[in-house]
Amino acid sequence: MDREKLEMRPDAAAEWPDGIYAALKANGITQVALVPDAGHSRLIKRCLADNKMTVVTLTTEEEGVAMLCGAWLGGVKGVLLMQSSGVGNCINMLSLSHIHRTPLPMIVTMRGDFAEFNPAQIPMGQATQTVLEAMGTIVHRADRPEDVAATVDATLRLAFNTFRPAATLLGQRLIGAKTFGKD
Repeated sequence: MDREKLEMRPDAAAEWPDGIYAALKANGITQVALVPDAGHSRLIKRCLADNKMTVVTLTTEEEGVAMLCGAWLGGVKGVLLMQSSGVGNCINMLSLSHIHRTPLPMIVTMRGDFAEFNPAQIPMGQATQTVLEAMGTIVHRADRPEDVAATVDATLRLAFNTFRPAATLLGQRLIGAKTFGKD
């Protein structure tokens, strides 16, 4: 396997994060909740550079669920960016979106998926979609650059039009598998 294709984070020249940013802007997203993640690095930089977006760095992902539900009640549209391991932290809090019929769009970078080297990432990576769906979240997945923008746009529209949690999973084939120098 070519290590260059699997290393750390999306290629700096990859344009699909810009497609996500454009979808966020087109759907009126002004609040971005996140736990920093290399898979979202280019998107995070775009959001931080946008004076019309408020970026909130969380200490744990479930804080983002509550924050975005509150933002919606205050008339603000937001999105939660996280890694698949963070989905496990959100399971109980996802009920908040259902109870209050609050839109909760999530964009999740996957671990434990394609060419993963870290055994600790496998269980949650393999369970992410099933767990989200069990909690009533509608899940879409993008594994190819050309599918990302449309998939994220569909997730955002679904969340805001139907007042429910919805997620796009960005697969490791797309973002690149982290190896931390291990082959």
